[in-house]
Amino acid sequence: MTSETHRDVARRRVFYIPGYDPIHPRRYRELYRKESNAQAAISDYEVTMAPKPGGKTFGWTAEGRIDGKRTKARIDVLVWSDIVRRSMGKSIPATYRQLVQTSWVYIGTGALWRLMRLRKGPVIAALYPVGMLIAQALMALLVAVLAARALGWGLTGGFEAITGWLDARYPVPAGTPPVDYTVYAVARTVLMWALGGLVCWRMLTWFKHQDGRFFAYYLMHDYAFSARWMGANPPELEKRMSDFRATIARALQDPVDEVLVVGHSSGAHLAVSVLADLIRAGEVPEDGPELAFLSLGQVVPMVSFLPRAGRLRADLHYLSQRIELTWVDVTAPGDGCAFALCDPVAVSGVAPETGKRWPLVLSAAFTQTLSPARWKELRWRFFRLHFQYLCAFDRPGDYDYFRITAGPRTLARRFEARAPSKSRIDLPASKYTSMCHDADPPETALSA
Repeated sequence: MTSETHRDVARRRVFYIPGYDPIHPRRYRELYRKESNAQAAISDYEVTMAPKPGGKTFGWTAEGRIDGKRTKARIDVLVWSDIVRRSMGKSIPATYRQLVQTSWVYIGTGALWRLMRLRKGPVIAALYPVGMLIAQALMALLVAVLAARALGWGLTGGFEAITGWLDARYPVPAGTPPVDYTVYAVARTVLMWALGGLVCWRMLTWFKHQDGRFFAYYLMHDYAFSARWMGANPPELEKRMSDFRATIARALQDPVDEVLVVGHSSGAHLAVSVLADLIRAGEVPEDGPELAFLSLGQVVPMVSFLPRAGRLRADLHYLSQRIELTWVDVTAPGDGCAFALCDPVAVSGVAPETGKRWPLVLSAAFTQTLSPARWKELRWRFFRLHFQYLCAFDRPGDYDYFRITAGPRTLARRFEARAPSKSRIDLPASKYTSMCHDADPPETALSA
């Protein structure tokens, strides 16, 4: 439970919940290694890493020598990448069916228009895979038609050359009935469109294999994951979240000074529900370590604005009032994939009339905390900017991921004097504000 004195941290447990990411969590270990070294060189402190003790979760240990003090942290990644990979194992036709279903969900429920009232950036990011997949299909069809017609011209020209040569060499006797070329015409048409279909399929397959450059399939699967369940969590994910809660509950019994939960992107709304369940269950000891929650680059409205997200809305409402934790939400207007400076509780329409404590909404202010040269380098790399919260800043401000995770101050103490961003958005914008704690049953899902 958050104390009044906010003692210095000698030992910390950190639990990182990633967003919708199919890649093995070792990428986060290597990212932490690289970026902590870079930030330490810039900010004149030291962070060293080592393997973590055995256990069921993947992670590492970090030792910080910051502000003249030494802090040890054990960092665990709460993994759901296997669930993500299974949700992404879709054929090309299935992905295009997802495109239609997901578009219908966000347009038909009115969520899309309401989301645009908050931030256009993440809505454009959501529309990007739709536009890109349609463009890929149209391009593949155009090339297929051109290939089919080229084959048709070639076959016609070749046939005419052959028949002309035969007529010249073997003249047809007068009175001979004309030859019926129907079979030829049918065969020509079949060959033309068989080639066209093959070219179209090969082009679509090539686009899918190049998705590491385009991110169209990846983002389509991401938005479809929430849209399929209309904002509810699938049963498999609910089970994993229950496991996360049990892991965090055990850490709260350890002799540490702070337990810090970090939720990035889609991982932020998972962390909201995990922590709400943890507190409801009475698993936060009064004399235990401080409990803190850092949400980064959150996209909560993409889920909470959907009709069956009652569980998430209830958890947002509940967590915003709790004294058992400190919740700081960090986004940046320069991150086009996040709902920057949007209070996730308020914009979801579930802020309590009185007693709202959280989150403290702050800006990472990329245009100020990154040098002009660095900002110019990253400005149009939208996916990379969405991960900047986990990276080094060459002009760091109050927000420093490595001071927060490996430094001597608790999250509560670090930001206790900070007022929320003046540019925060707290306009209630969701059409759906019903709150129910129970997850929706599986039969409410759209077809896979």
